[in-house]
Amino acid sequence: MSLLGAAVKAATRRLRDSGSDSIQLVVDYVKQETVDPIKALGKFLAYGTVGAFSMGLGVLFLLIATLRALQEETTIFHGNLSWLPYFIVLIVALGVLTLGVWLVTAGPARPRKRENNNSEVK
Repeated sequence: MSLLGAAVKAATRRLRDSGSDSIQLVVDYVKQETVDPIKALGKFLAYGTVGAFSMGLGVLFLLIATLRALQEETTIFHGNLSWLPYFIVLIVALGVLTLGVWLVTAGPARPRKRENNNSEVK
Protein backbone atom coordinates (compact mmCIF):
# COMPACT_ATOMS: atom_id res chain seq x y z
CA MET A 1 0.00 0.00 0.00
CA SER A 2 2.80 2.42 0.76
CA LEU A 3 4.37 1.67 -2.62
CA LEU A 4 1.12 2.63 -4.36
CA GLY A 5 0.81 5.77 -2.21
CA ALA A 6 4.36 6.81 -3.07
CA ALA A 7 3.64 6.35 -6.80
CA VAL A 8 0.48 8.45 -6.52
CA LYS A 9 2.37 11.18 -4.65
CA ALA A 10 5.13 11.16 -7.28
CA ALA A 11 2.58 11.38 -10.10
CA THR A 12 0.79 14.23 -8.32
CA ARG A 13 4.09 16.08 -7.84
CA ARG A 14 5.00 15.67 -11.54
CA LEU A 15 1.54 16.91 -12.54
CA ARG A 16 1.85 19.93 -10.23
CA ASP A 17 5.35 20.72 -11.55
CA SER A 18 4.09 20.41 -15.12
CA GLY A 19 1.24 22.82 -14.37
CA SER A 20 3.65 25.28 -12.75
CA ASP A 21 5.96 25.06 -15.76
CA SER A 22 3.03 25.69 -18.11
CA ILE A 23 1.90 28.73 -16.14
CA GLN A 24 5.45 30.10 -16.06
CA LEU A 25 5.74 29.51 -19.81
CA VAL A 26 2.53 31.47 -20.44
CA VAL A 27 3.66 34.33 -18.17
CA ASP A 28 7.04 34.53 -19.92
CA TYR A 29 5.36 34.50 -23.35
CA VAL A 30 2.97 37.30 -22.39
CA LYS A 31 5.87 39.39 -21.10
CA GLN A 32 7.84 38.74 -24.28
CA GLU A 33 4.98 39.68 -26.57
CA THR A 34 3.57 42.68 -24.67
CA VAL A 35 5.89 44.23 -22.11
CA ASP A 36 9.14 44.09 -24.11
CA PRO A 37 7.68 45.74 -27.27
CA ILE A 38 6.09 48.45 -25.13
CA LYS A 39 9.46 49.17 -23.49
CA ALA A 40 11.10 49.36 -26.91
CA LEU A 41 8.33 51.66 -28.14
CA GLY A 42 8.80 53.89 -25.11
CA LYS A 43 12.52 54.29 -25.87
CA PHE A 44 11.72 54.98 -29.53
CA LEU A 45 9.17 57.65 -28.58
CA ALA A 46 11.50 59.24 -26.04
CA TYR A 47 14.36 59.56 -28.54
CA GLY A 48 11.97 60.78 -31.23
CA THR A 49 10.49 63.42 -28.96
CA VAL A 50 13.89 64.71 -27.88
CA GLY A 51 15.08 64.72 -31.51
CA ALA A 52 12.01 66.56 -32.77
CA PHE A 53 12.29 69.17 -30.02
CA SER A 54 15.98 69.68 -30.77
CA MET A 55 15.37 70.01 -34.50
CA GLY A 56 12.55 72.49 -33.93
CA LEU A 57 14.68 74.58 -31.62
CA GLY A 58 17.58 74.53 -34.10
CA VAL A 59 15.36 75.60 -37.00
CA LEU A 60 13.89 78.39 -34.86
CA PHE A 61 17.36 79.68 -34.01
CA LEU A 62 18.40 79.55 -37.67
CA LEU A 63 15.30 81.52 -38.69
CA ILE A 64 15.98 84.16 -36.02
CA ALA A 65 19.62 84.34 -37.15
CA THR A 66 18.47 84.82 -40.75
CA LEU A 67 16.11 87.60 -39.67
CA ARG A 68 18.82 89.38 -37.69
CA ALA A 69 21.30 89.00 -40.56
CA LEU A 70 18.83 90.52 -43.01
CA GLN A 71 18.08 93.39 -40.64
CA GLU A 72 21.61 94.24 -39.50
CA GLU A 73 23.93 93.24 -42.35
CA THR A 74 22.02 94.74 -45.28
CA THR A 75 21.22 98.38 -45.94
CA ILE A 76 18.31 97.67 -48.27
CA PHE A 77 15.71 96.93 -45.58
CA HIS A 78 15.60 100.27 -43.74
CA GLY A 79 12.80 102.80 -43.65
CA ASN A 80 9.68 101.77 -45.52
CA LEU A 81 11.05 98.28 -46.28
CA SER A 82 11.71 97.27 -42.67
CA TRP A 83 8.87 94.72 -42.86
CA LEU A 84 10.49 92.84 -45.74
CA PRO A 85 12.97 90.74 -43.65
CA TYR A 86 10.05 89.43 -41.59
CA PHE A 87 8.19 88.50 -44.75
CA ILE A 88 11.26 86.75 -46.21
CA VAL A 89 11.81 84.75 -43.01
CA LEU A 90 8.09 83.87 -42.95
CA ILE A 91 8.34 82.51 -46.51
CA VAL A 92 11.47 80.53 -45.59
CA ALA A 93 9.72 79.13 -42.48
CA LEU A 94 6.70 78.08 -44.55
CA GLY A 95 9.05 76.42 -47.05
CA VAL A 96 10.79 74.48 -44.27
CA LEU A 97 7.40 73.46 -42.84
CA THR A 98 6.16 72.37 -46.26
CA LEU A 99 9.32 70.37 -46.85
CA GLY A 100 8.93 68.65 -43.49
CA VAL A 101 5.29 67.73 -44.13
CA TRP A 102 6.14 66.47 -47.60
CA LEU A 103 8.98 64.31 -46.27
CA VAL A 104 6.74 62.81 -43.59
CA THR A 105 3.87 62.02 -45.95
CA ALA A 106 6.05 60.77 -48.83
CA GLY A 107 8.45 58.81 -46.65
CA PRO A 108 9.22 55.08 -46.69
CA ALA A 109 5.86 54.19 -45.12
CA ARG A 110 3.96 55.61 -48.07
CA PRO A 111 1.64 53.06 -49.71
CA ARG A 112 2.91 52.02 -53.10
CA LYS A 113 0.89 50.98 -56.10
CA ARG A 114 1.34 47.43 -57.29
CA GLU A 115 2.45 46.93 -60.83
CA ASN A 116 -0.15 45.35 -63.09
CA ASN A 117 1.45 42.53 -65.06
CA ASN A 118 -0.88 42.14 -68.03
CA SER A 119 1.91 40.81 -70.22
CA GLU A 120 1.94 37.44 -68.46
CA VAL A 121 0.45 34.43 -70.21
CA LYS A 122 -2.93 33.56 -68.75
